Amino acid sequence: MHKFTIHNGIAAPLARADVNTDDIIPARFLKSIHRAGFGKYLFANWRFLKDGRTLNPDFALNQPGYKGASILVANENFGCGSSREHAPWALREYGFLCIIAPSFADIFYNNCFNSNILPIVLAPSEVVDIQKSIDPGPVNLSIDLPAQTVTASEGHKYRFEIDPFKKYVAMEGLDNISWSLSHMEDVFAYEESRRKEAPWLFQ
Repeated sequence: MHKFTIHNGIAAPLARADVNTDDIIPARFLKSIHRAGFGKYLFANWRFLKDGRTLNPDFALNQPGYKGASILVANENFGCGSSREHAPWALREYGFLCIIAPSFADIFYNNCFNSNILPIVLAPSEVVDIQKSIDPGPVNLSIDLPAQTVTASEGHKYRFEIDPFKKYVAMEGLDNISWSLSHMEDVFAYEESRRKEAPWLFQ
């Protein structure tokens, strides 16, 4: 897992509200339980024309200025709909390390941390300001997780709040499993103490 501290990257605007997980990765592509292989289908209904192969020139991610974008700046309620983890998997495999929006669906927000993506919540007016500043691209944003700031190209800083534990796991590059494994000594110590206190539980 990538340790997120400071990231400078091209930002792409997605000025749409209520982007759901089926918009992010359409259900017809969910044919695998593995994390890999979904990036090429990200936003497939928008990235491609009706033939499913020709890139839609009007979609932001297909425009030359946003090639290699690693920061997505979207509108409110991003990631709503089903709880499928494939959505953040597809975003991460495509290359997005950070998503900025006024709000996220709760399950999607938590899934982002397990998929090595940093979701950042900013005020709607701040998101609009950033979207305007990166259109047209390429324009870089600087994300400083320790300082909890987003810095635009003109130097304006936007501060964001984040739960201290989520900040810690993002900076350490941990998902739920790796965080649990990092506490195995404590787990073993607890099991040993319980074995002494209640040996009948281990018979």
